[in-house]
Amino acid sequence: MKIRKIRSNLGVGVALFLQTAICGLTAIYGQQQDYKEARAFITAESTHELLHDLGFGAFAPFEQPDEDYPTVMIDPRKTFQTIVGFGGAFTDAAAVTFAKLPEKAQAQFLKACFDPVEGNAYTLCRTTIHSCDYSDEMYTYDDVAGDTEQKHFTIQHDEKCRLPFIKRTLAVANGNIKIFASPWSPPAWMKTNSDMLHGGKLKSEYAKTWALYFVKYLQAYQAAGIPIWGLTVQNEAMATQVWESCIFTAAEERDFVRDRLGPTLHAGGFGDVKLMIWDHNRGIMYQRAQVAYEDAEASRYIWGTAFHWYIGNHYENVRLVHDAFPDKKLIYTEGGMDGSWAAARHLAKNMIMDLNSWTNGWVFWNLLLDQDGGPRHAGGASGSNVITADLHTGGLIFNPPHYVFGQFSRFIRSGAKRIACTSNNDDLVATAFINPDGKIAVVVYNARNADQLMQLWVDGKAVRYTMPAEGVITIIL
Repeated sequence: MKIRKIRSNLGVGVALFLQTAICGLTAIYGQQQDYKEARAFITAESTHELLHDLGFGAFAPFEQPDEDYPTVMIDPRKTFQTIVGFGGAFTDAAAVTFAKLPEKAQAQFLKACFDPVEGNAYTLCRTTIHSCDYSDEMYTYDDVAGDTEQKHFTIQHDEKCRLPFIKRTLAVANGNIKIFASPWSPPAWMKTNSDMLHGGKLKSEYAKTWALYFVKYLQAYQAAGIPIWGLTVQNEAMATQVWESCIFTAAEERDFVRDRLGPTLHAGGFGDVKLMIWDHNRGIMYQRAQVAYEDAEASRYIWGTAFHWYIGNHYENVRLVHDAFPDKKLIYTEGGMDGSWAAARHLAKNMIMDLNSWTNGWVFWNLLLDQDGGPRHAGGASGSNVITADLHTGGLIFNPPHYVFGQFSRFIRSGAKRIACTSNNDDLVATAFINPDGKIAVVVYNARNADQLMQLWVDGKAVRYTMPAEGVITIIL
């Protein structure tokens, strides 16, 4: 089967317009489409391609796939979960680093990450409730011990760098960013160890006060022009860290949500904020979900489960949470990584596996760090150098994970639905989505450390590509 590539500038615009219109009708009426061509973008270390446009390839008749030729097969008429979005985290480290960049580099960063046409089109981002390890200092919004009514609550600290940073991104994204927030620890005076660091627990006598703190935060950010879409109850709720941390067992988290946080959010007018539990690794996420969701009163306040990737893969646990509690959502909320190609490959596989397990959104860690992997005020190794700012030169380094993440976020839009997608080759890991405009995006990762041929098959037709070793390809049709 011959492959034809169309590179006419006039043809590209017309083809995309017709493709959008026809696919939109297909999405509405469920009719079989006569696929003629697909456009592909690729990122691979071996070929030095970074979101490289391969142009158009022609479909040819191919009635029956077999087991011998590596094939990814899709069925656009079978749909699954809806995508909320993709993005990174507005940490203090990212905001402080951004503020130190010259205006030209700031504009470059904003366009590369948030421009919905020419950038990675981020639409789902995380931020922190006061400080975390990736803050330049430790602080809270109310350090007055015993202030149960939160009379001294203020987000003044965030007004210097974080709020301006978020507002700049919202402007570039035309306001189309859903932001969720996570606490790393209550203020020290609310905790059993009188320390924001090193774990400890929330004192029972301050459970009501801590719930009110969430409402004060939502009110303050709303007043600043930044509405918060979602909350997680506690970042890494079973991890005692040398930085800000706090322990909640599954039962303690359930009870806090049921008896304090859920009712307080509703009473404060924030009942529509998406509340998520767990916010840590996949390993015990089913047990955490089971405890919370099987309590009907707690469950009614909870929108979904948040999770990370740091210990083990356990992809099957993500799917099991969905299968057991299909009315609840799943958001991957933190992926710290270095800027290497190995990290980019790990990212590609994890995103595909999570999305195929009913995940509704995927968010990596710091949007931006400086040349030293910071700033951070407490312990641990630096990480999440998706984009590095060299503050000595004022320039930006876009590391491989940025481009691999873009293979997903640029082409799978908010509101997209996952469609049936299978592979007959263990080295071809794939996922596929149909966007609100009817365009289909298929993302394939070649896990083999060698080039291999592959074909995308749909409705009795196929288009073929050469997949570079450990490369990622996104095919649009």
